[in-house]
Amino acid sequence: MVSQQQSPYCEPNAGKYTAMSETPSTELKNALIAVAQTRDKKAFAFLFAYFSPRIKRFGIKQFNSEAQAMELVQETLTSVWRKAHLYHSEKGAATTWVYTVMRNASFDMLRKMKSNKEDQLSEDIWPILTESQQDNHEFSDHLEDKKIKNYLDKLPAAQREIVRGVYFQDLSQEQLAKQLNIPVGTVKSRLRLALQKLRNEMGDQHD
Repeated sequence: MVSQQQSPYCEPNAGKYTAMSETPSTELKNALIAVAQTRDKKAFAFLFAYFSPRIKRFGIKQFNSEAQAMELVQETLTSVWRKAHLYHSEKGAATTWVYTVMRNASFDMLRKMKSNKEDQLSEDIWPILTESQQDNHEFSDHLEDKKIKNYLDKLPAAQREIVRGVYFQDLSQEQLAKQLNIPVGTVKSRLRLALQKLRNEMGDQHD
């Protein structure tokens, strides 16, 4: 969570700013400019009162989760507080700028969720690959299990190289990317594809 000093979520009806169902665009613009220029907490509270329920509704539709919707509210409005100086009224309405910030925050959350799913897939396949392991053997000792070796040999060379590096040589994805001179995203993609193929090959026996 972010402290009030970082993003001051406070009295939404304070001072001259009064939240209403249909807030004039000029009032929103002035509030956003006040946050940018003077870090006006009353102006920010006004923005928070206006946008938070709208962002929450968008988040529930996007994630089908109230908790994640509230996280989107937090991420979006924290960014509004920190980045208000990037808003230029001559380029568009305050609502357009805030909703752009919201969509960017939503995309970031979706990417994290996808990455977490890939990590879970890695964790799911790990016991299968290591079930014959005794103590801390080297990679060559693992391959004494002919069945596992045969499964790995069915993978394309590029994917097999990634699986060996991650699971048998204890290399991080970042280390592999540097060693192979490829982007980390390529390592993640190859690992994901390799694990899906291994799961398809081994799943009937190891589900």
